[in-house]
Amino acid sequence: MFRNKYPMILSALLLVLIPVWLSAQPVLFPKPLSPRLANYEIEVKLDPKERLLQGKETLTWRNASPDPITELQFHLYLNAFRNTESSFMKEAGKGAIKMAGKKGWGFIEVKRIALASGEDLFGAMQFIHPDDDNALDRTVFRLPLAKPLAPGESLVLQIDFTGKLPQPPIARNGAKKDYFFAGQWFPKVGVYQDHKWNCHQYHSHTEFFSDFGVYNVKMTVPQDYLVGATGVQVSRTDNGDGTATHIYHAEDVHDFAWTASPHFIAFTEQVRGVEVRVLLQKMHQAQAGRHLDAAKQAIEHFADWYGPYPYPNLTVVDPARHAFESGGMEYPTLITAGTIRHLPRGVRAVEMVVIHEFGHQYWYHLVGSNEFEDSWLDEGINTYSEIKIVHDVYGAKGSLVEFLGIKADDQQFRRRDYQKAPNDDPLHRNAWQYYDGQSYTANSYSKPALGLLTLENYLGPETMNKIMRAWLARWQFRHPRTQDFVDLANEVAGQNLDWFFHQLLDTNAVLDYSVDYVSTKKVLPDKGYDYTLKVSAPEAAPAKPAEVKPEVFETKVKIRRLGEFKFPVEIEFEFANGEKFREHWDGQDYWKEYRYLKPAKLMRVAVDPDRKVPLDINYANNVAETRKQLQPPKPGNEWLDMLKAIRNPN
Repeated sequence: MFRNKYPMILSALLLVLIPVWLSAQPVLFPKPLSPRLANYEIEVKLDPKERLLQGKETLTWRNASPDPITELQFHLYLNAFRNTESSFMKEAGKGAIKMAGKKGWGFIEVKRIALASGEDLFGAMQFIHPDDDNALDRTVFRLPLAKPLAPGESLVLQIDFTGKLPQPPIARNGAKKDYFFAGQWFPKVGVYQDHKWNCHQYHSHTEFFSDFGVYNVKMTVPQDYLVGATGVQVSRTDNGDGTATHIYHAEDVHDFAWTASPHFIAFTEQVRGVEVRVLLQKMHQAQAGRHLDAAKQAIEHFADWYGPYPYPNLTVVDPARHAFESGGMEYPTLITAGTIRHLPRGVRAVEMVVIHEFGHQYWYHLVGSNEFEDSWLDEGINTYSEIKIVHDVYGAKGSLVEFLGIKADDQQFRRRDYQKAPNDDPLHRNAWQYYDGQSYTANSYSKPALGLLTLENYLGPETMNKIMRAWLARWQFRHPRTQDFVDLANEVAGQNLDWFFHQLLDTNAVLDYSVDYVSTKKVLPDKGYDYTLKVSAPEAAPAKPAEVKPEVFETKVKIRRLGEFKFPVEIEFEFANGEKFREHWDGQDYWKEYRYLKPAKLMRVAVDPDRKVPLDINYANNVAETRKQLQPPKPGNEWLDMLKAIRNPN
């Protein structure tokens, strides 16, 4: 009897007994913020010459479902860069293959996997491809268990692995000479959800999804390297052999990334109790203030608008030259930016990227959305927040560029991305199943951001802010889905918004309202048989002086809905005598006609005059001016008009 229970007892002891090197870990949150289902202890040693990671991982995983678990599933993301046959490389095409070159490939191999009791499970590993028919893809494997894991029970797995980082970095991960960025670098367990495993392959247009937990990670690197990582540094120890070991600890996070290079220069600043640490390349150290200020703006705006940032620190990484594929990326408490030397202050690429990537700490990390299946919940909501913040900090007209008289707006550039692929796909679908990369960008980033800005203008900023604050408060440290956002918006707004979200999310309908026809002309005296009859009288009446009648002009305007997306719009009419007023149209029919008899000519008519509907794909057809005797402009020239405007600003 005791012999049969021995593995169970040993596993229980391992869950309680912490290795000696972990005994001094700080406690960041005495009361856990998350369920802590997937907990990792990892030791990794970097071989910089070969770009190799030699790792040992202990995973403690708890079954929080009502089901007995008969297998686990794992991501091996680095195998996306293993060869030309991975699903990632087939989807990414020649560009990624050329980047990997002859010697730049990366991979990850599991060398040993066993239960803490010592039971070897290596032979049971099976590579699977749940998303496509590519039997050669090795980014996901299943691990059958000899004995089902009951609800509420935990198991401990010990995994030895070897990883090789691609050079140069590809899709957020890799090395460039003595710069290393380890993103998706270790065997990572999937998410068991709705009675099945959610563990997708790594695709060229997908990011990530995982459970929250506690991470304790030891990284051994050359002793002259500076390290940045998820969580807080516990210690750094010189090993006497030219290497140093850095220990980091993180709580209530769902991933762990790190970077190392001898060329980093660190700059730090405290922002509302958060230590901001910027790791800059030496050639970019003059831009330290820009990075720090952008991080400060992001932390303050998100805290004030949506809710507090709970972690004690944030690390901002500046990738090495020719390693931009690792730039513009987010991991818990660690983000990457990217810049060039002598970047003008008025070109706010650094500021926009830092603000955007910090936003992921909220909409990808705190709210643990599934980037494989609901990419808009992260990227779209985050782009919406980014646009609002850069407008608030830098002004709407020049939020992205304000240099040498040129002004460019972040929102307008997002509109341009949407215009490239406005109707290739419905917005809500699996990220790897969009028509192409442009459609992924349009539907994951730009269209949802423009849609949320449109919704904000419809509901009012106060109501929209309540929705966003409630979204964070209710769903942080959980895994919400698209319908959860729709339900919450309906609840907080106090009205049924399904009509809006169905069009935005489930169809490829385009929103486009235009001024289609304008006529304004003087009303002439009545003519015709009925108006020229003269009645004879026995005596002629004395002549009266001619009555001077005021001029009257008849105006006709037709507004047309060119797209299938139906949305209420305002129409503004401006007459030559200064009269100006607005009409409200529910936008449901294909067109709407307006007629007026006025003492002055119509000079201008505009649909959505305040640009409250940024989801409208073509602003160029929204306005017509009769004083110039112009017909409404032809659709499709908005981008050219914008370029002319920024070259010749008003």
